[in-house]
Amino acid sequence: MNDTDDPAARGLVRGADGRLRPHWACSSELLRDYYDHEWGRPVTDERGLFERICLEGFQAGLSWETILRKRPAFREAFAGFDPEVLADWGDADADRLLAGSGIIRNRAKIRAVFANARATLALRESGGLPRLVLSFTPAAWTPPDSAAEQPTTSPESITLAKALKKVGFSFVGPTTCFALMEAVGMVDNRIRGASGLIDP
Repeated sequence: MNDTDDPAARGLVRGADGRLRPHWACSSELLRDYYDHEWGRPVTDERGLFERICLEGFQAGLSWETILRKRPAFREAFAGFDPEVLADWGDADADRLLAGSGIIRNRAKIRAVFANARATLALRESGGLPRLVLSFTPAAWTPPDSAAEQPTTSPESITLAKALKKVGFSFVGPTTCFALMEAVGMVDNRIRGASGLIDP
């Protein structure tokens, strides 16, 4: 067996259930379940995309596992990520959230959620957030052969980041946008031979 056929050499781990997953998805049950049931599953609705954009923004500088563990608290704190509610929130709401303990207490990231909500509502006049985000789906994509070959940005994520910033979004750099594109099924960045999604 050469390295190209060896799952371990390509960054994959075979679990007790026989499924092949990347190392990052094997470090906890939470990450394993996320990889098996959610990561890469298409998301095409406004609130779903809005929530994921905001959570990816909170993840910057932190581990995704931290965000997943706090996701129920994020949803409670941010009114279920309803942009119509959050668009009216301001400094007093940011102060209230900073005084709590359930979410990541970063004023800039909290205020970005409010700005992103206002931008999401404004986009409804020109087709909506899903139309904008999904328009940057690559025409073709080749899944990587190994973890070493997995990109963290793409030309599309770079232009998506610019487009989102132009209409008022914050914490949406090229790497964050590429993570979003992976998470919502715009690109299939699973390593060749890795197990796919399990039906929910």
